[in-house]
Amino acid sequence: MISQAALQTTNRVIAAILGGYAFTWGFSVLGIATMVALGIDFHEAETAISLVAFLVFLGLFLWTFAANSMIRVWLVLAGGAGVMMSVGLMLQNSLLS
Repeated sequence: MISQAALQTTNRVIAAILGGYAFTWGFSVLGIATMVALGIDFHEAETAISLVAFLVFLGLFLWTFAANSMIRVWLVLAGGAGVMMSVGLMLQNSLLS
């Protein structure tokens, strides 16, 4: 039988990798769309956000293992990813119109 500690560790690993990736993806979508809306060239915005996104993912990955509440971790990662992706996609659609 699987121990409670193993399940908690598995939950943190999944949150760190998948949740961190989703949050970072949302951050990238929103950041690039915002920079393009401000008049910065797409490729320059993509490069700048990619450099920052690496640090964001690293910070989220470490925070996932340091946080006390996994509910808070999942709310921040999933909620933040959803909100940033939605706003970023709306901004992209308004730029293409």
